[in-house]
Amino acid sequence: MPSSTQAVSAPVTPIELERFLPYRLSVLTNTVSRSLARVYQSQFGLSIPEWRVLAVLARFAPLSAGDVAARAAMDKVQVSRAVSRLLKRNLLIRATDGSDRRRSQLQLADHGWQIYAEIVPQMQRYQQDLEGALTDEEAVALDKLLTKLQCHADGAA
Repeated sequence: MPSSTQAVSAPVTPIELERFLPYRLSVLTNTVSRSLARVYQSQFGLSIPEWRVLAVLARFAPLSAGDVAARAAMDKVQVSRAVSRLLKRNLLIRATDGSDRRRSQLQLADHGWQIYAEIVPQMQRYQQDLEGALTDEEAVALDKLLTKLQCHADGAA
């Protein structure tokens, strides 16, 4: 058995992370999310999960917390914690589902809509700035490629 100071050869050739697509997508996603988060964290005290819950509910409400988790591709525990904080801040409304009294439905409260309306133009400006690095053709191609990759990844899951 080698001592802790002896080098052990790798059983396989290491992946070139800088060329590995899943890694590159993850790094890009994290970089963009952190950059966007600086806006809504500093101005509105929202975490990334809280912003995602607001954004999903603004688009698709009313939804259960489980439905929010599925639409946002987030962990249910993360969503539950974010929902609790948003409810405490009166940014969300929770009501009992009329067709299933065991479930609750979430939607933005008036104050939630006000904050959302202040954040969205800033997010849109960020998106325009990011897309400004691409030509129109590249932006269209990127959209198609991301859609294609997402469909393939969904099928492989």
